[in-house]
Amino acid sequence: MTMIERLWEDFRLPIRDALYFAGGESCDVVLDSDEPSGLKMLSTFDLDEILESDPSWVSSVDGLVAVDLGSRGLLWGGEGSYGSEGFLARLTGERKLIWAIFFMESNPFDRIRLSGNVATFSSTSGLEVAVDIDDPRL
Repeated sequence: MTMIERLWEDFRLPIRDALYFAGGESCDVVLDSDEPSGLKMLSTFDLDEILESDPSWVSSVDGLVAVDLGSRGLLWGGEGSYGSEGFLARLTGERKLIWAIFFMESNPFDRIRLSGNVATFSSTSGLEVAVDIDDPRL
């Protein structure tokens, strides 16, 4: 079981603007209104190494909105421990993590629109992030 899967069992995510895959791959992201998706993917990093130096650098997350994908699982969006934090995620039907994106300064995500394979998550501050639900790096 990967570090991110262990964190997700307790509905926690690292406090870092990043995309996390259940298999252990992680990459930094930045909110970018100039990008059509509303975010930009940056370089990969080693989550185990980051949390080794500060294992308490995590936030509890709580879902505010979900979209059922039937046999493909569900999309989930919500908030972190602090009012400015938000997250978006794709989960299996058993609520196991497929991928999650955490933002420190997005505000909570409380709306999801699904069009084909693209989900647009909207935050309480009006921010919108669109991702391919099968691979949010696209």
